[in-house]
Amino acid sequence: MIIVAVGELPPQTRTRMPATTRRGDSASLHQALAAASALLLAWLAFLIPASVLAAPSGSRQPIAVIYPDIGEPYRSVFGTIIEGIDEKNGRPVVRIAVGATHDPRVLAGELRGQGIRVVIALGRNGLKAAMGLEGEIGIVAGGIVGVPEEVSASVSIHSLAPDPGLLFDRLKSMMPAVRRVLVVHDPRQNDWLIRIAREAAVKRGIELIALEASDLRSATLYYQEFFAQADVKTDALWLPQDTTTVEESTVLPMILQESWNRGAVVFSSSVAHVGRGVLFSLYPDNVALGRTLAVSALTRLAANGPPARVVTPLQTVRIAVNVRTARHLGLAISRTEQQSFDLVFPRQ
Repeated sequence: MIIVAVGELPPQTRTRMPATTRRGDSASLHQALAAASALLLAWLAFLIPASVLAAPSGSRQPIAVIYPDIGEPYRSVFGTIIEGIDEKNGRPVVRIAVGATHDPRVLAGELRGQGIRVVIALGRNGLKAAMGLEGEIGIVAGGIVGVPEEVSASVSIHSLAPDPGLLFDRLKSMMPAVRRVLVVHDPRQNDWLIRIAREAAVKRGIELIALEASDLRSATLYYQEFFAQADVKTDALWLPQDTTTVEESTVLPMILQESWNRGAVVFSSSVAHVGRGVLFSLYPDNVALGRTLAVSALTRLAANGPPARVVTPLQTVRIAVNVRTARHLGLAISRTEQQSFDLVFPRQ
């Protein structure tokens, strides 16, 4: 129910009561009241959106989440993200788990039957399944790092790659003397992220040296040159989530050994690297990420049309630190200070 308190009506809604009404003519009184009511409703139509007048109280367009039917620990991660989506949406979303094979026609029919106009696709398999719906249903993607080549420009993508600006802020708070950051990246994977990083670095007075490498050999040479020439007081190395340049069986161990021997600062976009010896990383707050995805989906619904593609880095983050590495670099982190971090290595 909508209750509208109306003061004086505008001039065009004022109805002059006929003389017969003033003399007590009942039929004329009813006619006059009916005319006044019609004019009042016409005036309210200008004040209240049609969607509000037509929709029942509490109605809301449903949203679906498509996610991989996968085992632990990933199932729990996706479940936590969906909790955040439910929370922001105000009610549970339609959940659809997809396996390795699925029929996109059946999926599309199921969603149409429930009045779904926007889906949130989690993980690469969730996004792959959702792509079969493109053209009929809007897609918001989350739980992925990069931007798959086959994804069209109409998909809104929320990456798991931490926002470079947040990484640089944390770096400056822990190592204020750092003035220059080197990153080696494969442009096929991280060109979009490096563009954001360049702007973030300028705003924070950091010189960003971004070197492109399309193969492991080129990346290794760049790392070796960095350790040979770096000023460990003012230079730092950033490891992005990049399968070409941060290969974990040979390149990462070399980086960790060289950084330990030389006392060089290395930080990463991957929380797993902190457990292996990198100074710090940022990683997702999954419930908050879910809320962000829900806001994006609701905004897409309100816009009622596909946006230009925007890839958004992760901004709802937690912090992981390796206190052993910190001590080695001369950075003392007390027990009390450790409580400000969400994840501390080595694990006690």
